[in-house]
Amino acid sequence: MNKEEYWIWFSMIKLIPIKKIKLLQKFKTPQKIYKASEEELLKVEEIDLIDVNEIIKNKNKELILKYKNYITKNQITVINISEKGYPSKLKNIYDPPVVLFAKGDLSLLEKEKIAIVGSRDATIYGAKQSYKLAYELAKNNIVIVSGLAKGIDSMSHRGALSAAGSTIAVIGNGLDIVYPKENYGLYSKIFEKGLIISEFIVGTKPDSKNFPMRNRIISGLSDGVLVVEAKEKSGAMITVDFAIEQGKNVYAVPGNIDEMHSVGCNLLISQGAKLVMDYADVLEDFV
Repeated sequence: MNKEEYWIWFSMIKLIPIKKIKLLQKFKTPQKIYKASEEELLKVEEIDLIDVNEIIKNKNKELILKYKNYITKNQITVINISEKGYPSKLKNIYDPPVVLFAKGDLSLLEKEKIAIVGSRDATIYGAKQSYKLAYELAKNNIVIVSGLAKGIDSMSHRGALSAAGSTIAVIGNGLDIVYPKENYGLYSKIFEKGLIISEFIVGTKPDSKNFPMRNRIISGLSDGVLVVEAKEKSGAMITVDFAIEQGKNVYAVPGNIDEMHSVGCNLLISQGAKLVMDYADVLEDFV
């Protein structure tokens, strides 16, 4: 197998990212991990017999080649953590993905970025604000990062595209799957004019456990996280937790105190997040 095929194989292994980092620290390359004995693997910190069995069972060269052919045919770029093209901000988080699969404009990875996140069940107010803020920030050359979900995410991507600006969609499944299905048109536009990335190998279906993992990438790639609407317990608030852990700026749009979709934002503001009433409130931190 060649170098890229070993990285594809490494992405297929279902271990938490920090365990993959530990393996790389010990063996340096996926090729050496592939060739390591069971005894050598078990000497790595945090690696147990269940992990070793997971590593071994994925040594399927036929399947690796199948993935490699699909990736090549569909213009998907494989970016591994050891190469120059890997985004520097993401590399500095606690548990960076060891491999990213990407389609689109890779230059966006190193530009100034703001993540805009919020409720899937956005209100009219939330949809309007996310679209408007994304539009204005994109007009000012800030790349909009979000998760391609319904609601706030979709409106943020659309706002950036309408401004002829740039946007990155971070998804919680393989790049061969569009989720939700109604976002197929938006997915195509982002592929043409922006960037779509995932740490999950093609064929990976959307799963609830994938989305928190996706959220750490959304915040990790970005210079800050702007929450437009969020319930007190939601995926957007998980993204904020990652942002705080990663030392990123947190912004929030205030909302009606009687609206459950505003509870998260109002709570964040009360705890010190920067209140956003206009795109300039965010932009001033990029000047």
